[in-house]
Amino acid sequence: MTARNILITGSSRGLGKELAEHFLRNNCVVIGCSRSEGGIEHPNYHHYQLDVASPDQVANLFFELRKEIKYLDAVINNAGVASMNAFALTPVKTFQKIFDINVQGTFLFCQKALGLLKRATHPRIVNMTTVAVPLQLEGESIYAASKSAVETLTQIIAKEYGCFGITCNAIGPSPIETSLIKGVPKDKIDKLVKRQAIKKMATPADVINLVDFYLRPESSMISGQVVYLGGIS
Repeated sequence: MTARNILITGSSRGLGKELAEHFLRNNCVVIGCSRSEGGIEHPNYHHYQLDVASPDQVANLFFELRKEIKYLDAVINNAGVASMNAFALTPVKTFQKIFDINVQGTFLFCQKALGLLKRATHPRIVNMTTVAVPLQLEGESIYAASKSAVETLTQIIAKEYGCFGITCNAIGPSPIETSLIKGVPKDKIDKLVKRQAIKKMATPADVINLVDFYLRPESSMISGQVVYLGGIS
């Protein structure tokens, strides 16, 4: 069986790194990228250091990939940033950074990957959102708004790419112990978890389980879906 080619953004740490290591254990070729250097040493891991929000850098990445591989089986848009600010006190620079990485980064990778995805047998796109969208969390207006945009992109891309056999879905993890939430007070995390139907924090394994489901060949009829972990009560 031919090894699957999986592209993961934000793969140098946290959930992205866990995803990369998971697919490497399953004999996939993983193309990772992030602003920082890669932290994975494996013959099937190839890291590109870039800004996911830069049109030129992303275009250069796919120019190089087209010389190295014939197809992409999956793109996982994991790179993201968050910032807790009251709406009235949010700096414009914070707004721009969050939308650049979370929305423009997802847009660029979904768009530039199309040619390579079309050549795969079971092509998949998985985007990351957050439970901050349905819970409308105070202090996370810009982060939630950016991920709401990602959800809309996901659903429309699913329609436009469906004719190529490409599915596009999203995952909204409940809180996971990663750098993304390291600045969030514990009491806020506790309150958030209590609002879930399943009252515990998620783990990378919970997200990986859903990614694997989306990527299965048998999931070809599942597209345009947004699944939030933990349930919303």
